[in-house]
Amino acid sequence: MAVTKIWAVTDSVSRVLSYAANPDKTIYSDICKALHYASYERKTVIGEENAMYVTGVNCTAETAFDEMKAVQERFDKTVGNVAYHAYQSFKTGEVTPQLAHKLGVELAKRMWGDQYQVLVATHFNTGTYHNHLVVNSVNMWNGKKFNCNEGAYWKLRSISDELCKENGLTVIKNPNGKTPRKLYFAEKNGEPTRYNLMREAIDKALTMSTNPKAFTYVMKQLGYVIDLNPYHKYATIRSVNSKKETRLYRLGEAYDRDAIYDRMRDTLRNNPQEAYRLYYEFTEKKSFGVTIQKAHFVKGNLKTAKKITGLKALYFRYLYLLGVLPKNKKHKPLSPEMREACRWLDRHTAQVQLICDNHLTDISSVESFIKNTDSEINLISDYRKMLYRDIDSCHDTDEKTKLVAKRDNCTKALAQLRKDRKTAARIIEDNPKIKENILIEENMRSRYFGLNKSRKRGYER
Repeated sequence: MAVTKIWAVTDSVSRVLSYAANPDKTIYSDICKALHYASYERKTVIGEENAMYVTGVNCTAETAFDEMKAVQERFDKTVGNVAYHAYQSFKTGEVTPQLAHKLGVELAKRMWGDQYQVLVATHFNTGTYHNHLVVNSVNMWNGKKFNCNEGAYWKLRSISDELCKENGLTVIKNPNGKTPRKLYFAEKNGEPTRYNLMREAIDKALTMSTNPKAFTYVMKQLGYVIDLNPYHKYATIRSVNSKKETRLYRLGEAYDRDAIYDRMRDTLRNNPQEAYRLYYEFTEKKSFGVTIQKAHFVKGNLKTAKKITGLKALYFRYLYLLGVLPKNKKHKPLSPEMREACRWLDRHTAQVQLICDNHLTDISSVESFIKNTDSEINLISDYRKMLYRDIDSCHDTDEKTKLVAKRDNCTKALAQLRKDRKTAARIIEDNPKIKENILIEENMRSRYFGLNKSRKRGYER
């Protein structure tokens, strides 16, 4: 099984203008970085053995940058998309380093033939074997630029799948499509993303479910509606608070309809008594680990203090529902939306800190803070420009040192102001979603806790 992706390597216009006097840092800076990253020695080491798997197709690996640069200069194609960066990632444990590199070189030859220069490097640093392919955007013979359209992407994936089939590797039947880079690494690191939370809920439900009816019930109590209807083409899952469904195969092979049925049968065959016990405890609401209490966020003494209102109260309530406050109480959010929001705790903590430090009470005060911060940024930026001019024209060493120190202080102040402005802008951006998540979580709490209070013990005859 191999996953593929390709994207353009293009230089920043602002950087070209800023470093125009230094040709080595202009047009080719990005392509050079891509080549350096692909052939970086530390990423091609297995244990203590220095095993370099770097191959040039239509070029020499050691001089790939100079050769690509020469072709671009020959045809005067040194601007725009200077190269393309593609990767081919294999399933963990399915290929050896040698086979992975061989498939990467063959992919480059079938995709770009003898028309384009390609550097192929095999990496092992992420725990999975994957190839990086850096492609010169300019044809070696006629100077035409490679047209990296949607068709090129599908061709790249098709060739990769063909190579996997030829070498007895699995092929993805239902590709997930393009995954944002940040989400990809969040999924890989096990952060509470939407898909990871779905997988976690399914895993938990399967430990106590021996039949589809029990599984569906437990999933609903965990905040998900799951459709395993065999007459539907795809099995789906969605949050009880959303109408958007996700096909189960997108969560992985272990979470598709057939795999779920197999795991239920295994539970029934291997340890049904444990599954029944867990199911009973779950339906008694003992496994949620939620402390039922009202949150009062006050200043000072509980009896005499004034209750907090405005944005501070909104964020404190939000952090309480996320399970962060109070620190001495352990409770977890119930809704999938709030569990996913745990990914952004650092972001929300910074927002609360800004609100408290600057006494921001509502959205209008946040907007005023942004305007004032913009004015301050402009003033300090103008002053720093003046310092730069003074430094250039100053010939006194001691005076120049003082000016440089002032410039550095301005740079630090600007960095903090820009950070605060970004946090303030996020307060405005996140405000509607926070209110929506609070409403969802409180509705689920009233539903679950109400169900728990009205539940009767024993059996009805």
